[in-house]
Amino acid sequence: QVHAVESGGGLVQAGGSLRLSCAASGRAASINEMGWYRQAPGKQRELVAAIGSGGDTNYAGSVVGRFTISRDNAKNTVFLQMNSLKPEDTAVYYCNVQGITAHTYTYLEVWGQGTLVTVSS
Repeated sequence: QVHAVESGGGLVQAGGSLRLSCAASGRAASINEMGWYRQAPGKQRELVAAIGSGGDTNYAGSVVGRFTISRDNAKNTVFLQMNSLKPEDTAVYYCNVQGITAHTYTYLEVWGQGTLVTVSS
C-alpha cells in the first residue's frame, strides 16, 4: 500500500517563500504523475502543479512564474518551491500521487493528509 506524507507548510509573510515536500512510501509497480492541489476555505480543491515521471510539468495560471514543481524519482518525492507568496495562496496543500500497484497492476491514487500554508499580508 502506498502512502503520501507531506511536510513544509507554515506561516509566511507576503513576498516570502516556502518549500513543500511529499514522499510516497510503500510498494508500487510504478509512480507516475505526482502533484500538488490546494483548497482554500469555502472553495473547491484545485490543481496547483503536477509533474510526470519524465519531468513534464503543468501549472495553474495563478502560480506560473512563482511556483516550481520538481521530483526525485529515486526517492519517490515531489517538491513545490513557492516564491513571491501572496495572501490568496493561503490554503491547505495536498500531495497527490498516481501510479500502478505492485501486485494487481491496477491504477492507484493516494492523497496526503494536507499541510497548511498561511500567507499574511
